[in-house]
Amino acid sequence: MNTIKTSTSLYQSLWDAANILRRQMDANDYKSYLLGLIFYKYLSDKLLLAVCDNLDETFESFSQAQALYRESDADVDVHDDLIEVLRDDLGYVIAPNLTYTNLVTAIYEGRFQLESLAQAFRDIEQSNEHFENLFEDIDLYSKKLGATSQKQNATISDVMKQLNALDLTLHSGDILGDAYEFLIGQFASDSGKKAGEFYTPQAVSHLMTQIVFLGREHQKGMTLYDPAMGSGSLLLNAKRYSRQASTVSYFGQEINTSTFNLARMNMMLHGVPVENQHLHNGDTLDADWPTAEPTDFDGVLMNPPYSLKWSAAPGFLQDPRFASFGVLAPKSKADFAFLLHGYYHLKHNGVMAIVLPHGVLFRGAAEKKIRQHLLEEGAIDTVIGLPANIFFNTSIPTTVIILKKDRTTKDVFFIDASKEFTKGKNQNTMTDAHIEKILQAYQNRQDMEKFAHLATFEEIVENDYNLNIPRYVDTYEEEPVIPLIDLAEKLQETDKAITETTASLETMLSQLIGTTPEAQAGLEAFRTKLK
Repeated sequence: MNTIKTSTSLYQSLWDAANILRRQMDANDYKSYLLGLIFYKYLSDKLLLAVCDNLDETFESFSQAQALYRESDADVDVHDDLIEVLRDDLGYVIAPNLTYTNLVTAIYEGRFQLESLAQAFRDIEQSNEHFENLFEDIDLYSKKLGATSQKQNATISDVMKQLNALDLTLHSGDILGDAYEFLIGQFASDSGKKAGEFYTPQAVSHLMTQIVFLGREHQKGMTLYDPAMGSGSLLLNAKRYSRQASTVSYFGQEINTSTFNLARMNMMLHGVPVENQHLHNGDTLDADWPTAEPTDFDGVLMNPPYSLKWSAAPGFLQDPRFASFGVLAPKSKADFAFLLHGYYHLKHNGVMAIVLPHGVLFRGAAEKKIRQHLLEEGAIDTVIGLPANIFFNTSIPTTVIILKKDRTTKDVFFIDASKEFTKGKNQNTMTDAHIEKILQAYQNRQDMEKFAHLATFEEIVENDYNLNIPRYVDTYEEEPVIPLIDLAEKLQETDKAITETTASLETMLSQLIGTTPEAQAGLEAFRTKLK
């Protein structure tokens, strides 16, 4: 069977398939098509593998597995038993004539119809509630795929043929899921500012998740919550750092339906059991979720949209998420509304990590009152300044704020990691070494020259509850003192260069002649001024 086995070639093949769509639409549109088709192929290949296992048959290609599946379809008793087992084991069923393998065969034989693919999507969605509306963002009849039905058919056919070289069942859930993450990251890079809605760069995800899991790596039944989950990448990093990953429960909410569906697919491709997924499509600020148990969590991870406008309606002052603070985040900037929502859902002994713009550290009015309230509670544990231009949706520097409820002190640890990056052509990146340096400082909680400072509550009060990092971590570098003899030599060199340039200019001007008496007079006046 001609399959692609390495993660590198897997990534490349997936990206080659993306290139077919990139010629016709931007990343914000084509991501749904490509990721949806990858997910459909994964489900289809997994089903054919299960068919052969249940029939106790071996196969060397998916074409052979497809033939076995079709043969079983001819025997009513065998077929009915097989379908029941598949539905129980996989949670879905795809009819023999609607598998990815069968549709690709139809493409090569020139008899493929988009309606067959649409029907396959519908059948999967109707298998059970976990697949409901999963493919609703994939409009197979969109003009973006082609102006005519024939061109739409041809575009989808080309993508499916490209993906057909992949045997997705050979890859472990993590490798396949990481390939999916790779594509989401590429889409984020392609779509620029639009990407913030569904993706957090992996370096930042790793930093935040490791902080939340410090000392809890072996905890069973860990609960994680991300009320602005995007594609779910921030939550899924738990699989890297938990030693009990199979017991982690994921709670996430996302307002954008298309992105919400990406998160659902992402969870399944990473091998997260459906019973451990608790995902909701809704507006986090407008209506609190979850309101049924559990409502608080061991870890809260958030990368909400920055300085989003929200209603800040007076009724929110009675909302338990915000009521104790007496004021609301301003209408023009919902940053603190997201922070307080996440903090409300944090367990007493939990850890919260949220990425926000630096403005939350020093802006006044209502935001200052909220910040002061949190500081007086001892809720703000650590403030980490990140480098500029590491996010796809903004070039501004951001900050990770760590919050806890069970602290006995009110000090705040500041880390200035603004210089911890590798410069890229379009995007800066943070390496594992950068992340490790930050983590070590976070764990040691000790002053480090030009990098970290443990500020007492008294210092913070003296600074009028302003948490702007430069007030606490001095990164000023003095300009080197130049010896006077060196300075004199530089001045002589500069004077010499000026004299030579002036002489050269005078030589060129002497060769010029005004075409009119007025022009000649102006030229002479310029020469006089130059001397």
